[in-house]
Amino acid sequence: MGDYHDREWGVPQRDSRALWEMLMLEGFQAGLAWIIVLRKREAFRQAFAGFDPVKVAAFTESDVLRLMQNEGIIRARAKIEATIAGARIYCAMAERGEDFGDFCWSFTDGKVVSGDGMSFPTQSALSVHISKELKRRGFKFVGPVIVYAWLQAVGIINDHAADCFRRRQV
Repeated sequence: MGDYHDREWGVPQRDSRALWEMLMLEGFQAGLAWIIVLRKREAFRQAFAGFDPVKVAAFTESDVLRLMQNEGIIRARAKIEATIAGARIYCAMAERGEDFGDFCWSFTDGKVVSGDGMSFPTQSALSVHISKELKRRGFKFVGPVIVYAWLQAVGIINDHAADCFRRRQV
């Protein structure tokens, strides 16, 4: 977890595919500890074709059944199906000329939102708003708490503690 914090968590991510991957992984985390997902991340990447949305969007019921047998990932059918559906939504957005990264950052006008570094909420008005928009588009496992954790992880929200060395770096 220390390495993840020091190198990745909270660093502003603008790559559309990476933003989508992290949103899907946050969905798998629902009801579990993040460390479980983090430890399985490479297995998830292998199972979901490197989180290539075009490839995942083409997954069929046989792929769902294959993934349900994969002991390296979290084998929750609803979460697997949500990831495939999420890939299809991502691709539909791209077909309409809507970049997922631009969409994600549009809620903050492309700027990082900094928390106060003293309090650490589990959701915010921003995460509620984004959650509603993601749900409207058909994404699943994107409640306000999951979305807030995702916003922190991808650096749209900088919630590093006030005394954390990473706060000023990101």
